Order: sequence, then structure tokens, then C-alpha cells
Amino acid sequence: MAGRLTTHVLDTARGKPAAGVRIMLYRVSGNSHRKIAETVTNADGRTDAPMLTPLEAGSYELVFCAGEYLRRTGQAEGEVLFLDEITIRFGVPDTEAHYHVPLLISPFAYSTYRGS
Repeated sequence: MAGRLTTHVLDTARGKPAAGVRIMLYRVSGNSHRKIAETVTNADGRTDAPMLTPLEAGSYELVFCAGEYLRRTGQAEGEVLFLDEITIRFGVPDTEAHYHVPLLISPFAYSTYRGS
């Protein structure tokens, strides 16, 4: 089975999935970033399809447009936010594995982990 990359976003301040979060995926090589995918989370805070399949070994970045979401839901306002675009850089050593990289957000904190 080919490996794949999935993600979802949970709004920990509101206790529910974060719908409508724009996410970009970049392939990283040295100082070079190449965008390879872009999507928006659905009502369940998930993407409708994997962000990437099949996988290639290497470094990647997921960029979550949290500021857009936080403004839209009334949790943040103003031109400058504490959290705006959240970037998670991670490596893919095993191209046959499933990499699930979720984001848990609130206006002043975030966390991530490798899920299943």
C-alpha cells in the first residue's frame, strides 16, 4: 500500500473541529520550498482527501492559515495576531507509512503530534 499524508484541525478553545482552515503543503529541500498541494478543512476539520499520496522520502511543511480562521470565528482581531500562519516541518523517512499530522489550535497556543 502506498503511503499517504493526512491532517485535521481541532479548535481546542471552542471544543470542536476547525472548519474552513486553509492548508498548504510544501516540499522542502535546503532553502527551497515548492508548494505541492493546497486544500481547506471540511465541517469535520479534516481534508476531503489525503494531502499527498504516494509519498516521497524527504522534508515537508504544512502551513495552516490559523489567523484567517481565528478572525472568522471571532477569536482574534486586529492586523497583527499572536498566531497567524502556523508552519509544521516534518520528515518522511518511510514512503509506505501513513503520516497523520493534526493541529490543535486556540488563539494563543497550538500543538501537534504524529497521529494514526
